[in-house]
Formats: sequence, structure tokens, C-alpha cells
Amino acid sequence: MANPVQLAVFVGLMVLLAAMTWRKVAAARAASHAAADKEIFLAGGGLSWFFVAGAITLTNLSTDQLVGMNGNQMLLLAWWELAGFVGLLMLAFVFVPIYYRNNCTTITQLLEQRYDGASIRTVISALFLLGNFFIYLPAVIYSGALFMQTLFGVEAPLITVAAVFAIVGAAYAILGGLRAVAVLDTYAGVGILALALVVVFLAMQAVGWDINTGVPEERLTMIGALDSPIPFHTLFTGMLFIQIFYWSTNQNITQKALAAPNVKEAQKGVIAAAVIRVLIVPPIVVLPGIVAFKLFGDVDDRAYAMVVGEVLPSWTSGMFAAMIAAAVLTTYSAVMNATITLWSVDFHRRFINPDVDVKRLNRIVGILAMLASIALVPLYAGAESIINLLQELNGLLSMPILSAFIAALLFRNMDARAAVAGLVWGFSIYAFHTFYLYVPANFGGVSWYATIGLPWVHYIDVMVFVLFSSVAVALLTNRLVFGNRAILAFGRSDPQPDGA
Repeated sequence: MANPVQLAVFVGLMVLLAAMTWRKVAAARAASHAAADKEIFLAGGGLSWFFVAGAITLTNLSTDQLVGMNGNQMLLLAWWELAGFVGLLMLAFVFVPIYYRNNCTTITQLLEQRYDGASIRTVISALFLLGNFFIYLPAVIYSGALFMQTLFGVEAPLITVAAVFAIVGAAYAILGGLRAVAVLDTYAGVGILALALVVVFLAMQAVGWDINTGVPEERLTMIGALDSPIPFHTLFTGMLFIQIFYWSTNQNITQKALAAPNVKEAQKGVIAAAVIRVLIVPPIVVLPGIVAFKLFGDVDDRAYAMVVGEVLPSWTSGMFAAMIAAAVLTTYSAVMNATITLWSVDFHRRFINPDVDVKRLNRIVGILAMLASIALVPLYAGAESIINLLQELNGLLSMPILSAFIAALLFRNMDARAAVAGLVWGFSIYAFHTFYLYVPANFGGVSWYATIGLPWVHYIDVMVFVLFSSVAVALLTNRLVFGNRAILAFGRSDPQPDGA
């Protein structure tokens, strides 16, 4: 169990962060003349580059990263962060200007303007909502609860700790909107990154700065074998497309960049986040896991909390726990805010009530999402590696959705229903791979591929097939079913927005 000093430091810092956040939010709201919906969804369009960078960084960096990547206990996982630099540069220089030119609140509005028909916007919004409900929200509070249980020795059931995170995180999203999320992200981010680097330093010091002795070579190499979490060849194929989707066409991330007052301020924030991603994040998500292997052996997702508890003094570990808790809350509330935005803008206003009270709708959707995420936490408890499972599940959405963006940006004269056909194809093929052919491997079993002598089939390779085949299905459907000849339009200027 945690000692009184740990708990006092933990509670004190959480209260201080909340007070600082609400003070900043209240002052900004008093000076803002933005409408209620813009305040909730885009922070009134007033986020400076500093807060854009903080919000993007901490929406991504949470316990699913710290716990999951260190839980693999191998250096190879750093590639996820290093490759993120490319995705963020794509967001800054390619996608941000396009989103701003088209006055987007949700990225799906861009697709509606590019395609002939509005069905693509509805379908992709639905996919994002399903992903947030079934993947992102429950996974974040599960990994956060697991960290707190391991660090503090909490005897309460995992789902109880997760429920506390969900309730507090939902309160930030419901009561404070995107501005509260961004401010808490930034304040907590400074502390998290600083303390995480301290953990790296103390962990390395604890093993005499020697991680080579007693650690298998496959855990230290950056060249992944075919059966590793990241085979080396995938860095030049599927990894690039995964990063472009996650950073450039993912509502949970891009919404932060859309909340700046102009394109230049948004770009500065995204570039700052890219620098943090490549210089600071990689060591904090892999080195403690390697040290944990040397100190404790193969302990999976408990590795990070065990190292923190080992190398930090009790009062400092209470401080670090507060920062980690803040990271969980900010990621959870950011995804919650994106969920509320997607439902409100792309569904409720379009199909139910265009004049709905956004504040009331904000509360209703937030509470429902919170309850659903708590109920789904037990589904993640049996996973061998939370981060690898998340990356695999993300393929259900990432490549099909990215295929719609690729077709939209490269071609004109595309029927929205053809893009939907590509989406359905991609989702179905990847679901068949994940839930039938491959899923047993995530829970200690043997995949179907291995039973037929193909153990090297990797989900990142499957993602590449899904992406290109989905684009092909969309183009073929557009031509053969709807009689439209797609026109290559790469590099042409955007059409003027139609008020969406």
C-alpha cells in the first residue's frame, strides 16, 4: 500500500493542477467572444502554439504508451515514436492548411466537400466513434489503473480504479471543453516529460549504465526480425501510413491543431510537438522497460511501474503518479471531447436537431461514453501486451479511413458511395484477419497463420494490403457501379468550401 507521504503528494498535485487549469480556462473564457459550440469543440479558436503542442503531445503520451511500450521491454518499440515525426510533419505542412482552408471542425467535413455525396462523412464519423468507444477510451483508463495498482499496491479491483479515472476525465471534457483539456495537457506535460527523464536517468544509474549485460540481444536491437513487434521492412511500408493516419487524419489529434487562431500558429504547435516526439519521447518509453528486464526479468506491462517504484523516493513517486494520472485524464478527456464533437456536429445536428443545446448534449454524450468505457475495461485485462493489441486493433479504422482520404486528395469525380465501399472492404478484410486469423496470438495462443506454416505474416503488412486494396475497390466501384471516371487531381487547389 502507498505510504501517507506518497498519497499526500499525489492528492496535493492533482488538486493544484485542477486549480491552475480552471483558473486559466475561466480567464480565457471571460476574454473570448466565441459561440458556445466553438468554445467546447475548438477552444474558441484561441489556442497558442504552446498549448497546441502540449495538447497533441499529451493526447498521445499516456499510460498506454508508457506502460505498453516499456512493457515490451525492448528498444525496438522506439520506432513508433521516431516515425511519428513524419506523421506530424505531414499534419503541419500538408493537412493543416487544407483543414483551415475548408473551415473544418471535424476532419470528416473535408471528405464531404471532396466527394459527390455526404454518406462518406457519416460512415467515417461512425467508425471514429466506434473506435473511441471500444478501443481508445477503455484502453486508456485500463492502462492507467494498472499503473496505479502496481505502483501504489492498490487492493481495489482494477475496474474500480479505472472508473475513478473515467469519472474525473469525463468531468474535464464535459465541464471544460477542449480548452480545459489543452491547458491540463500542457501543464501536466511539462511535469511528465521532466519526471520521465529523471526516471530514465535513475533507472540507468541503478544498473550502472549497463543494459547490455544480462539482456538478450533481441531486446536491444533496432532491427526487428520477422516475428518481432516491428519487422524492419515495415518501417518503410505500413509504418509510414500508420503515422500519417494517426497524426494527420485522426480527429482525436487533429482537433487540437484546428483550435489555433490561424494556420501559422497551428503549424508552430505541431512542429514543436514533432521535435518533442523525436528528441524526448523515445528514451522514456523504452529504456525503463529494458532496465526492468535486467532487474526483475520479463514482467510485461508491470515493468514501468515497478521501475518507478524502485528508483524514485516515495515522495517523488507520489509526484510522478500525479503526473501519470494527469496524463491519463488528459488523454481520456481529449478522446472524450473528440467523441462529443463528432456526435454533435456529424450526427445530432445533421439528423436529429440542428438547434440542439450543445452544452446539454455535451453532458449526455459524455456520460454515456464514460459508462461504456468503464464497462469495456475487462476486455483488455487478458491482453499479453496492451500497446501491441492497440496497434493491431487500430488497423480496423486506420487504413480504411486513410484510404478515403487518399482517394479524396488524389482524385476528383468520386462518388461518396464508392469510398464507402472501399471502407467496408478494408474494415471487413482487416476484421477477418484480426478476429479470426490472428487474434489468438494476442492472448498466448497460436494464430491461424502459424498453423499453416506462415508465422511471419505481420499485421503491419496486412495494413498495407488493406490500404491499397481499399483505394482500388473505391476506384473500381466508382467506375463500374456508378459510371464515374475518377480524375487525378494531385496538386490542384482545393474547391471553395460550401459552408459545411
